[in-house]
Amino acid sequence: MAMQDEADEYLGWHRTAVPEETRLQWDAAPMERVGPLRFGTGRAEAVAAMAAQGYLARDGGARYTEPVETRVDFRRPGAHPEDAVEVMAWFVDTLGLTCVAVDALTGPQVTLEGIRLIGRPPSELARETAAHLLARDGIVQYTPEGEVSDRDWGMLPLPQRAGDHLLTGAVFGRPHARAGTMYECVPFHALRRGFGLW
Repeated sequence: MAMQDEADEYLGWHRTAVPEETRLQWDAAPMERVGPLRFGTGRAEAVAAMAAQGYLARDGGARYTEPVETRVDFRRPGAHPEDAVEVMAWFVDTLGLTCVAVDALTGPQVTLEGIRLIGRPPSELARETAAHLLARDGIVQYTPEGEVSDRDWGMLPLPQRAGDHLLTGAVFGRPHARAGTMYECVPFHALRRGFGLW
C-alpha cells in the first residue's frame, strides 16, 4: 500500500464520525449526571457503571495538584481505532467525578432538555439551543468560547474537527468546592484538545 493510501486510510478512520444510529443514547440531568456517570461518585463506581454499558476504562493520567486530579478514558472495544476515546472523566480525590467530556466523532449521543448535543454541525446546535432558550426564558446565553448554552446546564459545547467539517462534542461538569463556576471545573486541556488525538 502506498504511503498516501495509508495516510488516507488512517485519517478516514480517525476523523470520520460514527453514524447517529450506532451511537449509544444517553440523557443528562444538568449538573447531576451524564448517562450512567453521576457527578460526585468515586472512580470505581463510575468504571463499573460504564462497564455495564460495554465500556473499557484506561488510565488517562493524573495531575499532582492538592488534592490529586485523575482522568479515566472510556471506549467500547472493537468500535473504533485502538487510540480512540469516546468519553473522558475527571476525578478529584476528595470530590469524586467532577467533569465528563463526550467526543463529537465517536461518543454517545447525549440529549439534554430534548436537544441532541453530540456529532452535530455547531451552527445547527446553536440555532436549536437559541430557539429553546428564547422560548423558555427569552434570553440567549453564550459560553466564554462564544457557543450557545445555558449556564444552568453545566455543559459547554466543543466543536471538533471531522475531516473538513466541525461537529459538536461537549464537556459536562458541576461547580464544587474547588471551582465556583462550571467553566472553572473543566480541566484546561479538555477545552483545547483534539480529543482522542493528543
